[in-house]
Amino acid sequence: MDRNTIFGFIFIAAILIGWSYFTAPNKEEIKAAQEKQDSLRNAKRVNDSIEIATKNIEIKQDTLKTNTSIDSTQKPEIKNDTSIFSLATIGEEKFVSMENELIKIKFSNKGAKIHSVELKKFKTYYQLPLVLFEGDTNKFDLKFFTGNVPVKTSDYYFQPNYIDNKSGLSDSITVFNNDSASISFKLFTSHKVGDSTVFDLNSYIEYKYTLRSESYLVDFQINFVGMQHIIDKSTPNVDFDFSNVSLPQEKSIDNERSATTIYYKYLLDEVDYLSEGKDSKLSLNNKVKWIGLKQQFFTSVIIAKDSFLNADIETKSNSSDSTYIKSLSSSIGLPYESKDNYKIDLSFYFGPNHFNTLKKYHLELEKQIPLGWGILGWINRFAVIPVFNFLSGFNINYGIIILILTLLIKLILFPIAYKTYSSSAKMRILKPDIEEINSKFPKKEDALKKQQATMALYKKAGVNPMAGCLPMLLQLPILIAMFRFFPASIELRQEAFLWADDLSTYDSIFSWTTQIPLLSTFYGNHISLFTILMTITTIIYTKVNNDMMGQTNQMPGMKTMMYIMPLMFLGIFNKYSSALSYYYFLTNIITFIQMYVFRFIIDENKLKLKIESNKSRKITVKKSGFQQKLEEMAKKRGYNQKK
Repeated sequence: MDRNTIFGFIFIAAILIGWSYFTAPNKEEIKAAQEKQDSLRNAKRVNDSIEIATKNIEIKQDTLKTNTSIDSTQKPEIKNDTSIFSLATIGEEKFVSMENELIKIKFSNKGAKIHSVELKKFKTYYQLPLVLFEGDTNKFDLKFFTGNVPVKTSDYYFQPNYIDNKSGLSDSITVFNNDSASISFKLFTSHKVGDSTVFDLNSYIEYKYTLRSESYLVDFQINFVGMQHIIDKSTPNVDFDFSNVSLPQEKSIDNERSATTIYYKYLLDEVDYLSEGKDSKLSLNNKVKWIGLKQQFFTSVIIAKDSFLNADIETKSNSSDSTYIKSLSSSIGLPYESKDNYKIDLSFYFGPNHFNTLKKYHLELEKQIPLGWGILGWINRFAVIPVFNFLSGFNINYGIIILILTLLIKLILFPIAYKTYSSSAKMRILKPDIEEINSKFPKKEDALKKQQATMALYKKAGVNPMAGCLPMLLQLPILIAMFRFFPASIELRQEAFLWADDLSTYDSIFSWTTQIPLLSTFYGNHISLFTILMTITTIIYTKVNNDMMGQTNQMPGMKTMMYIMPLMFLGIFNKYSSALSYYYFLTNIITFIQMYVFRFIIDENKLKLKIESNKSRKITVKKSGFQQKLEEMAKKRGYNQKK
């Protein structure tokens, strides 16, 4: 292995190790605790289903068409008799659900909030219903002032009103066959009429939700009717809290936590995000288009029709608690105008981080998928994903798809690999001449003469010393792009291949629960066979390549480093996507084959004769401007003073 190749591998290793260090997750509870928690959550959902089945929301429209009143001597205790929403503090929490082919949303009349969201076409790793958030794990709250009194809508009971629902009044609304349905919840103000407190049906806040079939998008409209004399006129905005605690969905809570964060897009700027590796908070002081509470493979996004005025976002995690991944919170400034009728149009996306699904909304939501920035993202977006999707259309196993994808990539890189091998062969032939020059100029002060003699040899022999390095640099973006692509691909989620039950996470042929110092921290509590195969083939490749290239006088410690690096990767990749280790394993195998093909194609005896013929030519070596500057700099530093 020549020096250029060595530097290329070291550069790759430095990038991968650095990226892993800054995004490394914290140590979590053992898998047994995760299974226990999922079981508890499943039991809770069963209880919720029983409770919902026994409740019946039968609030009639005509009930609200009359001035509902409660005598102040008979009504239950009101938290604040002077509150403009005093009657709305009385009630019982009830639920209504709305669903289409893809999602099921449960609403609560308490705060008119989205109580839970279930993605019907997905399951957790333990085959439980996949719920993005539920119950008290989410915050859904409109906040404003009436005079000096702060109001939070989550404290009050709204009145449900069914709209365009062909199934009539029910606690379950279904939307299929290109249909749509809406439900609204109204928070009426109240006032005194004699000794009674009554609803004012001309003054209310309305939350209206609309769901269409075959869509992950939920339209959300906030209507302010007759509120101009109630909400503080001096404020240009009202605040809306949209937060949730992301629940475990996958096999590895470590990988989930390292991929969970908040993404956001300014109205006139690029998509950005908070760091996944640490707790973060940020104030967004410019207009914002959307904010996404993003998990590893799923996301909850609140989207403005126009824009939000500003927002405060924050992520928090607790490594000692395996019942949740992270707490993701946002407090959003919504524009408000004091008028008789004013509405704010928003929407929610509750769904998978699937590139084409997110892209079709034309909001750059797909940039929540961490495919890499710059050239890395271009490679994944415009090359890897289209080919991957094309191959997926044949309904073949994803392990075979990865094999085909690897073959295609190696085929494209074949000319570059050939150029690299050819350059290495030329350098190997010139090695005796290089060693002769090194022995001729052993002193430090002769460094410039040694450099001049070496460059003259390269030029005379017709060899470019950079020819082996540049192809390696061209391959580097593809290697790193694959490092980003496989762990972020929801297509691989719960797809089995050979002994791996889920290509999106680590494969395990043996695991244990005992925490072993250092080993559990660096390596983990399981053994990934694909990672072991990748490591073994990398070590063998290093050995074979060194023997073929005749590397006998590498820099001190370099040969040892080339064998230590695969062992370091063993600890890093053991916790990563098994598809990634499988891809690198296949790459090593195909590289072995290429190496022997090149060895057969390139006749080194003929190549040596050609180089010797070039060396025998008499040519005038003209110094380049760059070389002249190097010589001048060297002379200034004291070299070549003795003649």
